[in-house]
Amino acid sequence: MKKFRKVLDGLSSSSPGGVASPLCGSAAGTPTAHAPTPQDIHVQETLVSENFQICKTVRHGFPYQPTCLAFDPVQKILAIGSRTGGIRILGRPGVDCYSQHESGAAVLQLQFLINEGALVTACADDTLHLWNLRQRRPAILHSLKFNRERITFCHLPFQSKWLYVGTERGNTHIVNIESFVLSGYVIMWNKAIELATKAHPGPVVHLSDSPKDEGKLLIGFESGTVVQWDLRAKKVDFRIYYDEAIHSVSWHHEGKQFMCSHSDGSLTMWNLRNTARPIQITYPHGKILKDGRKESCKPILKVEYKTSRNSSEPYVIFSGGLSYDKSGGRRPTLTIMHGKAITVLEMDHPIVEFLVLCDTPYSNEVQDPYAVVVLLEKDFIVVDLTQSNFPIFENPYPMDIHESPVTCTAYFAECPPDIIPILYSIGAKQKKTGYSHKEWPVSGGTWTLGSQTYPEIIVTGHADGTVKFWDASAITLQMLYKLKTSKVFEKPKAGEGRAGELAEEDPYAVQMVSWCPHSRLFCVVGISAHVILYRFSKHDANTQIVSLEVRLQFDSEDVISPSETENNPCFSDPSSHSPQPPGSPGSGTQDSLPCLKVKNRPVRMPPGYQAELVVQLQWVDGEPPQQITSLDINSAYGLLAFGNCNGLTVVDYLQKTILMCMGTLDLYGAADPYQRLTRSPRKNRQSTSDFCMRGLSHFYSDSKKRIRTSYQSLTELSDNQVSMDMERSKSPTSDHVNGHCTSPTSQPCSVGKPRIPGVPEGPRLTRRGPGRPPFRKAQSAACMEISLPVSSHTEESRENSFSRSRSSSVSSIDRDTKESVTTLQFGESYGRKGDALPTACLWVGTSLGVVLLLPMSIPTEEEERLEDTITMGPSGTVLMLKGSVLRFAFLDCGGTLIQSPYEVWRDPNGPEDPDRPRRRKLVNFSPSSSQEACGDGHLAVVCSEKQAKVILMPTQAVLFTHNITESSFVLRADVVSVCNSVCLACFCANGHIMTLSLPSLRPLMDINYLPLTDLRIARTFVFTNGGQALYLSSPTEIQRLTYSQEMTDNLQDMLGELFTPIETPEAQNKGFLKGFFGGNAQTFDREELFGEAAAGKASRSLAQHIPGPMGLENMKAAAGGVVGDLARARIALDQRGERLGELEERTALMMNSAETFSTHAHQVMLKHKDKKWYQL
Repeated sequence: MKKFRKVLDGLSSSSPGGVASPLCGSAAGTPTAHAPTPQDIHVQETLVSENFQICKTVRHGFPYQPTCLAFDPVQKILAIGSRTGGIRILGRPGVDCYSQHESGAAVLQLQFLINEGALVTACADDTLHLWNLRQRRPAILHSLKFNRERITFCHLPFQSKWLYVGTERGNTHIVNIESFVLSGYVIMWNKAIELATKAHPGPVVHLSDSPKDEGKLLIGFESGTVVQWDLRAKKVDFRIYYDEAIHSVSWHHEGKQFMCSHSDGSLTMWNLRNTARPIQITYPHGKILKDGRKESCKPILKVEYKTSRNSSEPYVIFSGGLSYDKSGGRRPTLTIMHGKAITVLEMDHPIVEFLVLCDTPYSNEVQDPYAVVVLLEKDFIVVDLTQSNFPIFENPYPMDIHESPVTCTAYFAECPPDIIPILYSIGAKQKKTGYSHKEWPVSGGTWTLGSQTYPEIIVTGHADGTVKFWDASAITLQMLYKLKTSKVFEKPKAGEGRAGELAEEDPYAVQMVSWCPHSRLFCVVGISAHVILYRFSKHDANTQIVSLEVRLQFDSEDVISPSETENNPCFSDPSSHSPQPPGSPGSGTQDSLPCLKVKNRPVRMPPGYQAELVVQLQWVDGEPPQQITSLDINSAYGLLAFGNCNGLTVVDYLQKTILMCMGTLDLYGAADPYQRLTRSPRKNRQSTSDFCMRGLSHFYSDSKKRIRTSYQSLTELSDNQVSMDMERSKSPTSDHVNGHCTSPTSQPCSVGKPRIPGVPEGPRLTRRGPGRPPFRKAQSAACMEISLPVSSHTEESRENSFSRSRSSSVSSIDRDTKESVTTLQFGESYGRKGDALPTACLWVGTSLGVVLLLPMSIPTEEEERLEDTITMGPSGTVLMLKGSVLRFAFLDCGGTLIQSPYEVWRDPNGPEDPDRPRRRKLVNFSPSSSQEACGDGHLAVVCSEKQAKVILMPTQAVLFTHNITESSFVLRADVVSVCNSVCLACFCANGHIMTLSLPSLRPLMDINYLPLTDLRIARTFVFTNGGQALYLSSPTEIQRLTYSQEMTDNLQDMLGELFTPIETPEAQNKGFLKGFFGGNAQTFDREELFGEAAAGKASRSLAQHIPGPMGLENMKAAAGGVVGDLARARIALDQRGERLGELEERTALMMNSAETFSTHAHQVMLKHKDKKWYQL
């Protein structure tokens, strides 16, 4: 019979979609054999595998580890290359494109084919790539791999198809851009220098053609040698030698002189009439000392020499050159010299590269610079040169995501439509002033708002305690509002014990956030074991912040036997578990104190989010509080719940009281499913120097600071530690065999009555148990690594238990297992099996895979709610799963997602209306009210690290079970809406993204998206409705993606166009006299010099041509854009012209034929005019 049932289940799972019932699940989602299966649960599922497809949409933020910069002055688009092989192309707001080289080699240099819709990249693996920008997603058309020489510098003249490539050996090669093959024309280094010179000139560091004559190429070598090469005559015009190394060269637009920057901080000016010595040597930041010597200065890495129509004085702009004496205490600088005026702009970060933006693309015209683009290591600014005080432009791109390292993210789609304008109006008051009033100069490309747009908001938490709200609608990102949580606390003073240790760290780092867009209630969990509750108001306020302190630290010997508590440990006398008051014997100096001090005076709060309540965990026995691992808030109930590895706390934020404070073991009541062993005594107590607050690390990987993290299912093992002891790779949260826990016992705790802040609790009657584990070190969310899952040793352990190669909330360092509260969810449900009506409940999930339910009795009347006490208590274990519980969700019997009840927002500081007193307006989504045909009850979806289950409430019958993964574990799981239906989306540690149908848990998609290499991705990956997700791809960038086929199909319409057809500006008319006597009289045909007919073929072993992987397909895709439409119109016009020409020729032939016929007819008529008929 069992075999026959399995066969039926397998057959029923073969059909896509269909009706989900307990007897028609997938093979992995078959119902439990002995569980009751109500026959009235029939859900018509509409999602199929064809509805899902993974695709990256857009990347926001500052390019991580930038290396180079380029600008197209006609198209007005800008490109940034990075050390990881990425390219960011930016235009007007909305035009933001990211592309990646498959090799991952660093991008050394970028060269636009100006106004041609193409880009050349030179990478560190000595490969040149040609990118096609005439499509919304750029693609590589050609690649050229140099085999014997390393690329150091590239130069592409305007309106030329020949690219000059300098190499490390000092040679200069020439590449045809159209065919991407090398020319046989080579400028060898030994021909460029004098024969008498014995030393090698070094790598080529500069290449440029003379503005006066395109047939002259200026070659700069690192050693200080500059050569002008005559391309026609194939010889040297002149050579310049200087003692100091050259970093850059810049021409005057007339082509008669140029400027060089050197390694000793000097600038030299050279005139072509006399190249024996420079006409001017200046040390802009070097002074002459008393002994006559000049100060030693840092190198000037780059110089730009530009002329202006409005002034006879040129602009000289350079980076570096500060004296070593001054540079020790000064930041990196950009210097602007205009005549006698010298302006030094100090930067917050080292300068990677800068570009001067000019109106004309022609190098032989007056440049008229109007802005300077400065690329820093961690920032991107544009300086306005047209104003004397050189203000910067306001950056329209979200380049400041990493202003403080990102520690957590949240993503909200389909928000209320009014929330974004309100946040923007309040956030606009926070913006800085003093920006340039001119428009942003990078204004290329086109972008239109897509048809499928809905309000989306991204929330980021940061290491300095700030929280940022971003408008993410229509695949753009714009900052809305910034909240500083540190303003709630007093600033720690140096040298005051605990505060002194915190002074230089990150005690306010945001660990997780919870936000209800409807009620506008916002909750923040900080690294110092604190929870802050914010309410939104349009008016400023001057209020006192209420502070509650919670003692959530319990030991195994604190457990009271059932006989002592009348078999009801959940509701025992709380005085028997009360902590000892501060200063009592046995307590440390920091006991019963929180990590931070809340301001105890009225605080003025501007409009926006205003702090109302702060809940902090206390130190116990000289040890810091454990990190908070779970959080949920419900505005309809007026309750806030959070938990950690010690237990659970529920706070009534309306009455400002602590409703419950229980250890994890006490939540089970008398029915603990695990057999718990006694803990071994603790070793020496950890000193307070290893204090809980390890500051958040700098977001680059070489930093030494670390932030502790208790995120479930994350590892601290690096990639080379996979082969470590298997005992360390096992999960302490799931190390059980045959239903019995073999890990050390978890910690129970007491139940607390609603306590009043400041009132000491009774004496502690039970003695403290064995020692607590030392607090754990962990890494920053910006730079962490995670190891791949490791299989178990034996088949038995593989069947009876499951192991994960990571640390859970309790670190593998201390090896002390505690059962953590990993997830919480308020909602309307059935607290017990026999309940007929749903009530307010709190669902609790633990790290041992146990699901608990806490029903609550909440007064319905508003007056009673603010005065009466809420009663709540555990009702026992509902469900057990493999791995830590990650997510809860509720469906009605028709398969529709049940939203949590909420309170409609009302301004707490708004003016009172005496006629209409303000009352709480609640929106309730009760399971009984959301359905009629299916009767009472609802479905609960529970997902853990290993499994997903769907249970029927109130019978608590398991309808469907699906084992998500065996070799890995789930990091993130969310129940989301896609294509007018719902599904369960999971992200695993092995990089797989999976979706399961609901309620049948049929696998719909399983794609190996990316290998998880660091903890940053695990901590920041989040799903949202509409088939979207995001994660922090680097410490400075947010990557958004979609797993919806519908959005993938519409993505092309949502992206911006990089290339816009623009007429190339005409060159200026030089005038008759200048053109007759001096201009570019000689025409220079590069094809005659560099073509195969004149120069021959280059050596095959020198470079290898590689066709683009998707060249033809991408060109076809490009035909669908604006450029393709114009091309098709042009072709149609040509064809019409050809047809009209053919018609005209035919008409002319017909006319000629008619005239010939008329002539012949006239001649015949004249010939026979006077003849009689009989004479014919």
